[in-house]
Amino acid sequence: MHPFALNKPKQDWTGERVWIIGASSGIGAALAQQLLAAGAKVILSARRTELMRPVADEYENAFLVTLDVQDELAWQPAYQLIQTQLGGVDQIIFCAAEYRPERTWEVNPQSALRTLKINLASVYSGLAAVLPEMMQRGQGGVGLVASVAGYVGLPNASVYGPSKAALINLAEILYADLHPKGINVYLINPGFVDTGLTQKNNFAMPALQTAQQAATQILRGMAAGQFEIHFPRRFTQLLKLLQLLPYGLRFFLFKRLLP
Repeated sequence: MHPFALNKPKQDWTGERVWIIGASSGIGAALAQQLLAAGAKVILSARRTELMRPVADEYENAFLVTLDVQDELAWQPAYQLIQTQLGGVDQIIFCAAEYRPERTWEVNPQSALRTLKINLASVYSGLAAVLPEMMQRGQGGVGLVASVAGYVGLPNASVYGPSKAALINLAEILYADLHPKGINVYLINPGFVDTGLTQKNNFAMPALQTAQQAATQILRGMAAGQFEIHFPRRFTQLLKLLQLLPYGLRFFLFKRLLP
């Protein structure tokens, strides 16, 4: 075990029951494919079943559970179905996300509420479903896919950024609460990843990665027992440095460098 590892290293996925929330596209879909190939029993959940079916048809260790994460009443029945099929969940990874590039004066309250429900509120519904059994067993894992957009307040991320900043804060709280009970907690902060969400951007995205590259980095971080898994580091380290600057200098740089 690495001396600085904050979690128990997770290297063998054979037979591991992994529930991926937001598995129909992007990082969630790529992560599902890599975990299935590694021998995990993967439960793929999202609203659009037809997008998950090709992956599920390819692997006999894949299970489909259609779920609208915004519906808080749908989580317990979904988890009960998983318990019936597989006996429970060893790991849950929250990948579902909504993003709309917009300045603050462009925000629509209804779309903002939808983003907050998908990106943040749904996580609490999922935690309520899986944590009691994990705590009873004294083992398990929880992964939150946040974003480097949660590090600092960036233009055009008026709702997305605050939702991801909240996930970063929540992951820290979860680690403090759950690590003593034997449960791993992973804070996953990707940079720009080529998905349907980032394709909405109209600017050149530095250090852009594919969803498969992102999934590889996530599993590598879990294997090392990392708490925060952030990538690509040549980009994320710059943003971490930006966090340390006084506001006056930070706002000056924003004005000079950002659209």
